[in-house]
Amino acid sequence: MSKLNVFLGSAIVLSSPLVFAEQINSNQSLVGYTGLINTPNAEVQGKGTIDLSYNNALFDNLHTYKDGHNFIVSAGLFDGFEVSGQIASSTMHDNLFKPGVRSKQIRDLSFNAKYQIPYIPKDLFSLAIGGKDIGGHVNFYQTYYVVASKELWDFRFSAGIAKSKRPHGEMDGVFGGIEYQVFDWFSLQAEHDAEAFNAGAKVTIPKKWLYDIGELTFTSRFYSDTDYSEEDTYWGVSFSMPLSSEDKQNYKKVEAAPYVAPIATKPTAKIDDHGIGFIQTAMAPELAEQAKALTVTSVKQAPTETTQKLANSSLNSQVIELKEVLINDGFENVVVGYNLNTVFVNFENSVFNRNDIDAIGVVLGRIAESVTNESIHFNVQLSKTDIPLIAIQGKVDNYRLFIEQGVSPDLNVQQGKASIPEGVVWAGKAEASPNFKPRLTLSPATSNTYATDFGVLDYSVGLRAELDVPLWQGGGIKVTGQTILDESSDFEDNGAFDNYSLDEGIVNAMLHQTFALPYGFYNQTQIGFYKDYFDYKAIINETAWLSPEGRHKVSAKIAYFDYADYRASREYETLTYQYNWVEQDITLHATAGKYFYGDSGVKLESRFWFGDSYIAVFYENTDAQKAGVGLSIPLTPRKDMKVTPFGQLKGRDIWRVGLSTQIGEFNRLVFNQGYAPSTQVSLDNTMFKRGRLTSSYIYSNLARMKEAYESYK
Repeated sequence: MSKLNVFLGSAIVLSSPLVFAEQINSNQSLVGYTGLINTPNAEVQGKGTIDLSYNNALFDNLHTYKDGHNFIVSAGLFDGFEVSGQIASSTMHDNLFKPGVRSKQIRDLSFNAKYQIPYIPKDLFSLAIGGKDIGGHVNFYQTYYVVASKELWDFRFSAGIAKSKRPHGEMDGVFGGIEYQVFDWFSLQAEHDAEAFNAGAKVTIPKKWLYDIGELTFTSRFYSDTDYSEEDTYWGVSFSMPLSSEDKQNYKKVEAAPYVAPIATKPTAKIDDHGIGFIQTAMAPELAEQAKALTVTSVKQAPTETTQKLANSSLNSQVIELKEVLINDGFENVVVGYNLNTVFVNFENSVFNRNDIDAIGVVLGRIAESVTNESIHFNVQLSKTDIPLIAIQGKVDNYRLFIEQGVSPDLNVQQGKASIPEGVVWAGKAEASPNFKPRLTLSPATSNTYATDFGVLDYSVGLRAELDVPLWQGGGIKVTGQTILDESSDFEDNGAFDNYSLDEGIVNAMLHQTFALPYGFYNQTQIGFYKDYFDYKAIINETAWLSPEGRHKVSAKIAYFDYADYRASREYETLTYQYNWVEQDITLHATAGKYFYGDSGVKLESRFWFGDSYIAVFYENTDAQKAGVGLSIPLTPRKDMKVTPFGQLKGRDIWRVGLSTQIGEFNRLVFNQGYAPSTQVSLDNTMFKRGRLTSSYIYSNLARMKEAYESYK
């Protein structure tokens, strides 16, 4: 067969009349982008999906295909755009510094990206541009290409042109390919990669056979007429899955209607014959514990026409039932009160630790379920360690209609404390106090390297336990310990990375205090013991400002570390700006300052959120320029166990791994660049939930609030 036959056939089909095609599977190629065998097609990985793959078709530094190792991680960041990282290595553990080894082997880390051009009708054709092995000093696989694809019946035809550094012509010129979807689970591929003709097959185990977790695909290149391959046959396996089932794209979008404020619910301060009728304070539990405050139990001792009417009304029994239900749901610091037209609820969330949006959805759903009187408003306040963070107002009937029929609710969401209605009658005191109840969080601890001259993967892996005990408003203690479970030889004693092995025992113990200040400012201070390869006494102070709608956050962090064994100290000062682009589920971060190991410069990061997980793309420029990707996933259920009098056991609500490489010059190994040590106690984690506890985020995730109540009611 002529090497141009495949391309010519593809070009003819791309120019053929419009024909609607059935869905044809798109899978990872053997070389790090969505495609056939060696060539790409114009399809991209779906938004919010991640693919983990391995194959043995290694293109080595002698420019031949041989049996080796390719590890590829790819993800769809947004509609039409995929990125991937690839580790290619001849062996897994050989030390390339040994004489004669480096010249015979390759070990390379590369980044790839592909973008599908929008606004082209899918029933016409698809067009994409992409690059492989982008950036860096040594680019064994650098390739740039443009490719078009068209689906016709059970076939996908692709054709394109590429420019490559490879000396034998692979992906350096015109290429094309055909994919034939024989069955839903089986497809055949034939391609011309600008140097050789290749044929392969793919077998996919469908998602429904794997408990709807993801798809498993087996790939084989069973024929090639290239002169630069030790074997004709190579194989691969890949696993593709969505990052989160709570991704916003899985819900039908709900637009929030404009909010109309209720009449006569403004807070006022007044004194009547029976003591304090209402005084606005920092938060509701303090009101409920006022000795002279009106409560359900004290109404009989101080009867008035209004309070007696409230105590005897059906609303009285409804709010008492509401309070009991919220406590049974596992919420803490629960306070419920009411007057003639408003129900007030304060609560703290300790069970939906992955995302407070679920807790808010359950609480609002419980109000709609319990309060059946007509024309009643609700005023809900979410707090953290007695600090009010978010206030939500609306009409019970209107929100019930949202639950039952999906009609957009008219909510008023504001940062900070709620405006408590006047003349409120409290259904008892605050219950389920969070104080002095320990919370133990278990998670992996890792220190690792990827694709270095010492090995493909070197690691020190352990188990970390974090004990957090709230003590008072905004304050508590946190103690963290860890133990090593396993290490590669390079992380063991006298190994190349011995200094970066995990520490064992207590690694930090901190007393922390947080204050909510006027005008959207917050301050948090941590004082204690911090062990980061050496023993330090540390003080970390952070001040942050959050805009009223929650889109902008500016934070300044200053830390001082005193070396316990010698007269030495370290410090860092950083300034960070964060923009929360909630409509696209993207947060943008920019940090500048001086860091722990004396380097200074900037760090830029974009986080693409998919439910409670995100993929980060980052750039650092301090001592060296680095670029990389990070993956963050929750390691705890969507709803954790309730807090008991003995405490709570849970997993980490967010856990991150990353992969980076130096760019702009020779790729040397850089450890702990731009490093600013801290604990899991930070304003971003505890008060702001990484940009996901804001009014703009709530407006953008109404559908998830509804689904959370329906799932956990």
